[in-house]
Amino acid sequence: MSTVTVFTSMTNPDERKDPWKQALNCYEDLADEINIIGQKFPEEFKWDYFGKIFQDAFNSSKGDWVFRMDVDYFFHEKDIPKIRRILNKYSTSPAIAFPQYQIFTPDRYQLKTKICLALNKKEFPEIKLNGGGDLVLPTLNGKLIEVSDVPNVKIPIYQYDSTFRTKEIIAKDRARFARAWERQFGNFGNRGGGTPELAFDAWFTMIKERYPKHTFKMKMSNHPKYMLPELEKLKEGQFGFDAFGLKQNTKRPLINYLRGYKDKYFN
Repeated sequence: MSTVTVFTSMTNPDERKDPWKQALNCYEDLADEINIIGQKFPEEFKWDYFGKIFQDAFNSSKGDWVFRMDVDYFFHEKDIPKIRRILNKYSTSPAIAFPQYQIFTPDRYQLKTKICLALNKKEFPEIKLNGGGDLVLPTLNGKLIEVSDVPNVKIPIYQYDSTFRTKEIIAKDRARFARAWERQFGNFGNRGGGTPELAFDAWFTMIKERYPKHTFKMKMSNHPKYMLPELEKLKEGQFGFDAFGLKQNTKRPLINYLRGYKDKYFN
């Protein structure tokens, strides 16, 4: 049986309203080892700092397979035995890709993308986390490990993006990340700017574009058990309560339903 390490990054998680306790409960059910990084993450940094600490975490992980999990990533408890089986099944692959369910409000989700989260350290210890536009995706021998080149499994990652955060927390956090991006790449890209106001406006513009694509409905009872109690306690002012008013005012054209269905079941 393959051994598993999960590593995740968290910095002042209570202040940032990250679901870190719930995440660790989830990871403990999957992993033989949990590697927590980021506790001393600097307030101001360059973007490539992510890749550096992710690589250190990968290098120090003892498991045959290493999962790089953001602290808002969850597996459903019913899928954990399946994950263990697929790790053994694909023991010669450098990575395994999982579909990512992006959740803004608990009643809906979108299949946002597919990502290589499980990395085969036993067979491919030379994997680096330095690829892609964010400089954190896995590479092997200098080439990006493409989702299309590794096994894709139908076990979703549930991503709870800013669910418990207020506007103030999000604005401060997004500004900090925007400044890190600008230090690395010389521009703010689609991150607005280095102030909380500019960064929040750019982020919310992105949310307004994405939320109409959340066409799949989800019952509260279908969320991972780790998150269910906290989701049931969401309050007005927290993003997950109503996506800052978007829940009541968003229309979803038919084409979004068709595209969502195609992405989930055929792509």
